Amino acid sequence: MALEITDSAREDIAILTLKGRLTLGESNLVRERISQLVAAGHTKVVVDLSGVDYIDSTGLGILVICFTSLKKQGGALKLVNPNKRNVELLLLTKLHTVFEVFNEVQDAVNSFFPGRQIKHFDILSFVKQHEEA
Repeated sequence: MALEITDSAREDIAILTLKGRLTLGESNLVRERISQLVAAGHTKVVVDLSGVDYIDSTGLGILVICFTSLKKQGGALKLVNPNKRNVELLLLTKLHTVFEVFNEVQDAVNSFFPGRQIKHFDILSFVKQHEEA
């Protein structure tokens, strides 16, 4: 299944909704799209992973490269809605300490605005909930 990327925005925050697999052959699409956003002056990006069923090491590497690139530009990349396997991957690689992860797109958008109430992704609760299921 080819990776599909849908663009939207909320309050001048770019939102990329991914659907498919973030793998070797597909992940460069994300990098190219984020490069286009940076060129257009958008350095605050939310990546919605709700439709991503699989991320390989290349896909994960691309997310890290994009995170670093946006940070150098004074922006940020935040992740939303990872599935169980993707949460396990973030934990295994310790990248949960690098990326800010959220349950809802609006929480990720709110995190760009100081003073707004946000609810971070609770990895421990997520893991416990999926162990019981």
